Amino acid sequence: MFCTITSGALLGISAYLVGVEVDIDRGLPAFSMVGLLGSEVRESKERVCVALKNAGLDIPPMRITVNLSPADRKKEGTAFDLPIAVGILNALGKVREGAIKDTLFLGELGLNGEIKKVRGVLPIVREAVKNGIKQCVIPKSNVSEGAVIPGITVRGVENIRELIAFFQEEKDQDNILPRILLETDDIFQKTEEEKTGDFEEIRGQENAKRAALIAAAGFHNLLLAGPPGVGKSMIAKRIPGILPRLTLEESLEVTTVASVAGLLKEGEALITKRPFQAPHHTISQAALIGGNAIPKPGVISLAHRGVLFLDELPEFQRNILDCMRQPIEEHQVHIARNGGTVTYPAHFMLVAAMNPCPCGYYPDKNKCRCTEVQVRKYMAHVSGPILDRMDLCVELQNVDIGRLQEQGKKESSRAKMLPASSEQLRKQVVFARKIQEERFGETDYHFNAEISAADMERFCCLGKAEKAFMEMLYHKLELGARAYHRILKVARTIADLEGCMEIREEHLLEAACYRPAQDYWKGI
Repeated sequence: MFCTITSGALLGISAYLVGVEVDIDRGLPAFSMVGLLGSEVRESKERVCVALKNAGLDIPPMRITVNLSPADRKKEGTAFDLPIAVGILNALGKVREGAIKDTLFLGELGLNGEIKKVRGVLPIVREAVKNGIKQCVIPKSNVSEGAVIPGITVRGVENIRELIAFFQEEKDQDNILPRILLETDDIFQKTEEEKTGDFEEIRGQENAKRAALIAAAGFHNLLLAGPPGVGKSMIAKRIPGILPRLTLEESLEVTTVASVAGLLKEGEALITKRPFQAPHHTISQAALIGGNAIPKPGVISLAHRGVLFLDELPEFQRNILDCMRQPIEEHQVHIARNGGTVTYPAHFMLVAAMNPCPCGYYPDKNKCRCTEVQVRKYMAHVSGPILDRMDLCVELQNVDIGRLQEQGKKESSRAKMLPASSEQLRKQVVFARKIQEERFGETDYHFNAEISAADMERFCCLGKAEKAFMEMLYHKLELGARAYHRILKVARTIADLEGCMEIREEHLLEAACYRPAQDYWKGI
């Protein structure tokens, strides 16, 4: 007997449907599987046979052939165990007629018949809806993940015995495998604020806090440089707290990446908090960018729509940092393997922190004991192209003890414009984001940092005096084309924070102040 069961597979963060064709016929006992299968899929026949046996079903000594279609795409993972088992049950007449119509099956089988969690359920269920599938049967531990997609019935199954009972029962199906319904609005309302610390806890460092505000408002990259213990990491870790909350579409994007990577917690339906990834400097290229033999999203993709924090930037291998050039510009990463090419999103806000030399105190000759060669070698780990992609660079100095010991929330005259708390900073960021949303309403842009060189004149138009001022800065600071455009984009964000529709000279001057100082970076 022949039958076809619908399942799904991943291709990057997208998915496609797979037809699991099962044929059982007379002949020498055998279990053959074809369809360009990975090692985990080839091992399915052992898991399926033992799981069915332990569920009380004996497979007769017949020839079983399983084909996973389309056969020209590589199949990886363990999610085909359940559809293969369902195909065998159907071919043996254990499934009532019509029970598997318009139904997609996903799940890994344990030897005791347990149906285990798999990765990539969210994009596969979304693809099922697009193709008119009416019902999905998935592992119970994945059921929240699949139930957030509207327009489809999602049922969670715990073991193979439950599934057999579901197939044999016609009227009482909802009691055996209940339909799971989730409202996304309720999920967002129940979301608690993540405790990342508050900006009001940081004494001094007004310039750095101002730069963090600008970076969050325009989704710009930020570099914090200075000696140890001045608060670089404290500021970076508090930036997610001033970013606007995720929208539903952004939440689905972030959750999809986590689902494909297999990092969603059991019972977690949606990720509603901005990602914050802080990898150690010993991370490998494949772990940061993504890849391996079976491609999976890297850390830069897990930071999608959030913050990627690289602490001790020069300690990272230079070739690993240089691999980030293209993702920073294109907001996605392409990974090519023999089986094909996959694309993962990588639209993140890069925040980096670094010391200026191995001991951390350059150019203070009273404390620094590093030679010029050591400083040059250390700083050379951060290549010029990577440094050029940082929209804002702030140099932090040690805070005066009076600021550390002061009580209350006194601010210097330069920082009077800065609110003290993260919540107040977030309000300013949301205000600037709304202006950008109106500006880019009919385009593909979302933030000022995304403006391309072709649209610079349209969105960052300067008056006659401002053009003359930028010409002076261009020659004075010896800027390149990329640095010139980044100053304009940062100035556009500064103007948005003030609610100003035109970019003025003071906005350009402040933006230029966030370029790397030549005397500080002469070690490169």
